[in-house]
Amino acid sequence: MNTSSQNRAPENDTPPEEWQAKVAGANISQQTLLATDYLNHFNEIVMLMDILADMPELLEECLQWTPKSYQEHFRDSSFSDKELAIEAYNHVPARYKRPFEDTIAQMDSIVQQSLERVAEAVKLQDQEIVRARAKAGSTALQRLIDVASSIIHGRDAAMDQSQIDEIFRQL
Repeated sequence: MNTSSQNRAPENDTPPEEWQAKVAGANISQQTLLATDYLNHFNEIVMLMDILADMPELLEECLQWTPKSYQEHFRDSSFSDKELAIEAYNHVPARYKRPFEDTIAQMDSIVQQSLERVAEAVKLQDQEIVRARAKAGSTALQRLIDVASSIIHGRDAAMDQSQIDEIFRQL
């Protein structure tokens, strides 16, 4: 088998048996070849945004959070099977990879927009608006973390455009 076919995500609904066997026993789904550990990157900013609602002085720390791709997260992590997670990502079936990557892009956007809106409220020195915007961002992000988790576990959980639009309206 040539290398180019080894690095492409399968177009069918199941990963190659070889990869299902490789991830067996690891904290990586055999169905999707995705690991929930990636969501820790977003859980960190959710926690900070929850605290930010009452401690606007944490805004600078929140603004230091940066998006990371799935593979970047694992390169920087202490996850025991990080090399396997990085390698397996190239073989995630498109059925899971497309909605997963779309959801992650939406999550990155929510973080950015939420923090921009909180920063505006901090400048206005309006604690109630700071609290409301931080909570709205955190809640929206938690909803999408749930969607991403469902995809990682092999459930069809992608949101349709109207649901996504509603989340962004609530920010």
